[in-house]
Amino acid sequence: MSPEIPDDHPIVLFDGVCNLCNGFVQFIVPRDPEGRFHFASLQSDVGRQLLAEHDLPTDELESIVLIEGDDCHVKSAAVIRIATKLGGIYRLLGPCRFLPRRVRDWAYEFVAARRYRWFGEKDQCMMPTGDVRTRFLE
Repeated sequence: MSPEIPDDHPIVLFDGVCNLCNGFVQFIVPRDPEGRFHFASLQSDVGRQLLAEHDLPTDELESIVLIEGDDCHVKSAAVIRIATKLGGIYRLLGPCRFLPRRVRDWAYEFVAARRYRWFGEKDQCMMPTGDVRTRFLE
């Protein structure tokens, strides 16, 4: 990894123009007071670099991706892993990992295919402010 990309913190890649995806990031930030999670949009150079390094397609923006060192989680596995790492009540999603991936990802893809229609989309990626800005990779 290049020096500006931390390899000791989990990195959440998200669709930067999707309101649902931005809302998910906004959900994570206050529940991660230690600032463990870092973020990058899938559309950014950093996002594309990380996707390529993990042999994921760089032109399909259909998934939340969680990168933890050499490990990479996509779709429902990423959401479940993020919830588990947030702890507290969110850990209750942990047992969902035992559901067949095909079933979990079907539900994930059902929402993902409709996310712009249901939640809308932004003209540009969100611009973080304050202390949170240091957690966004450019």
